[in-house]
Amino acid sequence: MPRLVPAVMRAADVLELFLGERSSLSAPDIAARLGLPRSTAHELLNTLVSRGYLARRPGKDGVYKLGPRLLELGARYQQDLDLAVEGEAVTRRVAAECDETVHVAVLDGAEVVYVCKIDSTHSVRMISAVGRRLPAHCTAVGKVLLAGLPADRLDQLLREQELVALTPRSITSAAALRAQLGEVRRTGVAYEMCESNPDVGCVAAPVTDYSGEWVAAMSMSVPTIRHGEAAWQRWEKLIRDGATELSRRLGSAVR
Repeated sequence: MPRLVPAVMRAADVLELFLGERSSLSAPDIAARLGLPRSTAHELLNTLVSRGYLARRPGKDGVYKLGPRLLELGARYQQDLDLAVEGEAVTRRVAAECDETVHVAVLDGAEVVYVCKIDSTHSVRMISAVGRRLPAHCTAVGKVLLAGLPADRLDQLLREQELVALTPRSITSAAALRAQLGEVRRTGVAYEMCESNPDVGCVAAPVTDYSGEWVAAMSMSVPTIRHGEAAWQRWEKLIRDGATELSRRLGSAVR
């Protein structure tokens, strides 16, 4: 294991204290939380302030907040993120655990677009492709993304868009769709049972970015011949965990 530099580790420890509930911390509080001598804590704080990673609260002697340099670094990190690349890495891991087809999709108008996909190795599996589009209201990923829209944008979309049926189980009522979307917001997970494909069910969870916005959704698609209550509970957890992992890769603070 490579040798770690103690001074850098302590500086990182100081900065990570601000990831908690408090946005301001005093020097004595920082020293106490990290078990540091006050002289060492002051040296670290002065160094971090000099480089712009921390700033002193105006009018509050000895109280610190995060500095502007961190915003610059965060913005640069955000510029380098690629949803498709990060999504493929996470979907590959999730698919390896469940051996079912896993997707990541984004919303484009009233449709979802699949940006990455890892196939199941089963002979019977969902047939889809990266770049494929489907009506959002017929898919689990779409329900997640519709649930994440601002109310006025959702209202406009439902006024302008006909809810077409892809199967006999597709939702075609705006009222029924709104009720499901409310449940998705409450639970943080969406299901679709044979609504886009008569032989496939899906479960999906939201992927958030640094701002907390639901920017994508991850789903698992399973043929009906493999459906079962215990299996769905396991699949839901895998998808929730996968979506959380991808959210973190996109800079979200989700836990």
